[in-house]
Amino acid sequence: MTSRTTTWALALVLAGSILGVTHAEEITLKVHHFLPSTSNAQQKLIQPWCDKIAKESKGGLKCQIYPSMQLGGTAPQLYDQVKDGVVDIVWALPGYTPGRFPIVEVFELPFMSRNAEATSQAVWDYVQQNDKAEFADVKALAFHTHGGGVFHMVKKPIKTRADLKGQKIRAPTRQTNKMMAIMGATPVGMPVPQVPEALSKGVIDGALVPYEVVPAIKANELTKFHSEPDASEPAIYTSVFIFAMNKAKYDSLPPDMKKVIDANSGIALSAQAGRIFQDAEIVGKQQLPPDSINVISHDEIESWKKVAQPVVDGWVKEVTDKGANGQALLDSAQSLIGKYTK
Repeated sequence: MTSRTTTWALALVLAGSILGVTHAEEITLKVHHFLPSTSNAQQKLIQPWCDKIAKESKGGLKCQIYPSMQLGGTAPQLYDQVKDGVVDIVWALPGYTPGRFPIVEVFELPFMSRNAEATSQAVWDYVQQNDKAEFADVKALAFHTHGGGVFHMVKKPIKTRADLKGQKIRAPTRQTNKMMAIMGATPVGMPVPQVPEALSKGVIDGALVPYEVVPAIKANELTKFHSEPDASEPAIYTSVFIFAMNKAKYDSLPPDMKKVIDANSGIALSAQAGRIFQDAEIVGKQQLPPDSINVISHDEIESWKKVAQPVVDGWVKEVTDKGANGQALLDSAQSLIGKYTK
């Protein structure tokens, strides 16, 4: 009887130990971002990525996703939240903290990108080659861009530069704000979650955002005119996004879990993210009446490039004054975009 009792006791202890180890190996990652759970960012990028690492880690890694800034703070604070370990992973825009990441801003200069997938791969390579220091305090999982920005206006379309004069237009980044100012508009910088209220209250006359985000900000309901550049021309602007992990959290992972993260990050994830957002442009555009969309002509955009050139020159001078070789960085970014553009 004593022997049988001892055997059962040992079995229970062993079972408890095994269960304890299993529980310890299940790591839940808090993922924070600024768009709704219905957004393309969550539905097509973040959630599938989380599902993939859960499967490949055999349940060792799991995500708890918090959309719409549910853990507090504002969209510009996301980078610091992941840097400081408030959350484990974020999807964010470096450009929401103006001037903090000047080297990567080269991709946000006017008329740089023609294709989000190609440009996203270019951003990843560019950071690895030229810009690791700006992002040294996080574990970068991917960089990507969206499709090109489009004007969504309340009262009138944008057909020529003259149509921009005096219009209060939301722009997302420092460089895009500079471009709008030099083009004659009144730039109003704000993160995209603030755009619907600003449109509905008349704080802005329109917004410069990609078609992809149209449903999320209700641009199909709040604006009437949509103006895009001729298909032969590059995007008016694009923004750089980062998908990043807290470094200490990554370093704390067991080696096999690190391998799962590493296998699901880098240039391949960057390209995938760019492709997701490029494809989402089509869906977003379909939310708008075809007769509400106009094309800004090739000749008009060519004239815009000349007017906006001081923005490019200003960026080159700014980063050169800070000790970098601005022209070499611009050449590198353009070369890498060309490398991946098919």
